Amino acid sequence: MRKATPAKSSAGAKASPGAKSARPTAAKQTKRAAAPPKASKGKAKSAAAPAKKAAPSKAKPSKTKAVAAKPQRKKGSATASAAKAKSSKAAPVTKSAAKTVAKPSSRPAPAPPRQPTRDEAAALKAFERAHKEFTRGRFTDARNLFRTLIEQHARVSEVTARARTYLSIAEARLRTEASLPRDPDSLYDRGVIELNRGDFVAAQEMFERALKRDPDAADTHYALAATRARLGAVESALQALARAVELRPVLRVRAQTDSDLVALRNEPDFERIVFASSRA
Repeated sequence: MRKATPAKSSAGAKASPGAKSARPTAAKQTKRAAAPPKASKGKAKSAAAPAKKAAPSKAKPSKTKAVAAKPQRKKGSATASAAKAKSSKAAPVTKSAAKTVAKPSSRPAPAPPRQPTRDEAAALKAFERAHKEFTRGRFTDARNLFRTLIEQHARVSEVTARARTYLSIAEARLRTEASLPRDPDSLYDRGVIELNRGDFVAAQEMFERALKRDPDAADTHYALAATRARLGAVESALQALARAVELRPVLRVRAQTDSDLVALRNEPDFERIVFASSRA
């Protein structure tokens, strides 16, 4: 039994070197099999190396192109700025030109006033004369003047139309005169009624008629002064007031507060007439 053990050990010893020799071969085979991938990596590296080299060669021309393109952009910006400058310079010219063109159309020159003809000028003068008589209450004279104007200047339609209006009023006044009272007291009362109504022209007419029949009626002179003051005839109103105060001095007190004489209070003659006795 003890003799058989070394044989096994020798066999094992022999077998072990074979196994050892087999292991290195397998390792070599694995190393060899693994070598090609290393070579491929090396090739890839070598292939990548020229690619990296080639990349700069492509980028260099791009830089040169970019450098060449920069002046083009500058030129474009310069042309754009020049165009803007031209447009800005040209804008005021067009505005001024538009203004100069628009001025004649928006503001046409006013036409010169038309000069009246000889017939028109004569008709206007005749109308002024007749109107003065009308405002004075002389309706008979005003009626005659208006009739003459209409007959002689029938072509002047505007003036004759106004003359016909005043003619009809004058004739209506003359018709009422026929029905007016004849005595001065009745005429005075009628004048006071017209004054209170606000018809100052009719009131003036009544007072003037009453004074023709009774020139020394102080109350009628005073009423006439108030009526003329309402009409704005300051000078004639002061004359009538002075005559009224001369006939009845007590009327000075009434004149100081009378609202119908407001238009006369700023006149120096009014102070002289009304306050003369109090100052003395």
